[in-house]
Amino acid sequence: MLTFTEAARQPAAVVGAETHRLAAHAGRLSAGMVVPASYEEAFYRGNNLPEQLRRLFSVLNPARLDEDLLEALAPRAAELIRTSALSDDAVQLFYRALGNARLLGGELHLRRSGEREVETAQVAPPGTAALHALKRLWALDWTFEAVLARLDDHGSVGLEARPVLLFAGEPGRPNSDLAAELGVGTALVNGRGLVGLP
Repeated sequence: MLTFTEAARQPAAVVGAETHRLAAHAGRLSAGMVVPASYEEAFYRGNNLPEQLRRLFSVLNPARLDEDLLEALAPRAAELIRTSALSDDAVQLFYRALGNARLLGGELHLRRSGEREVETAQVAPPGTAALHALKRLWALDWTFEAVLARLDDHGSVGLEARPVLLFAGEPGRPNSDLAAELGVGTALVNGRGLVGLP
């Protein structure tokens, strides 16, 4: 996990072009950090989620999609994400990163780099609320609408891991306003590592 300043030293393909633009103005942000795509990928692999999701969605035929069936399966997939555990090492790494980024007290919001959906948390040490918000954000990839869009666009429910941005403060407040001012949030990130299904 990286502060915006640290992320500026990483390739845009790893942390996202939006992160590089934010890092250039890190002094104007109260606090923030980037959770790299590799963290999400390790979560999926460590819980064998690709195989579990593959089995869950194996009854779907993308060529003749039964939307009623998809509507029943999507909440089960999202629940798999929310209820799967991160390893103890991964949890401790996340908590340390929150502390290093000065994000262990107050309102925090999380969103995917280049996307608009936001999860919020009221954070206190060690940072459990932020970790739960991160998993809720990951679970948004398995809503009916998100899965249907992937099936329509790619013929598969699979997805790629993508970076997540964490900001101090509430959505729509100074950090989000700065992001809008800088024109960030418009370019999607090409995260690395498949975490879903082929």
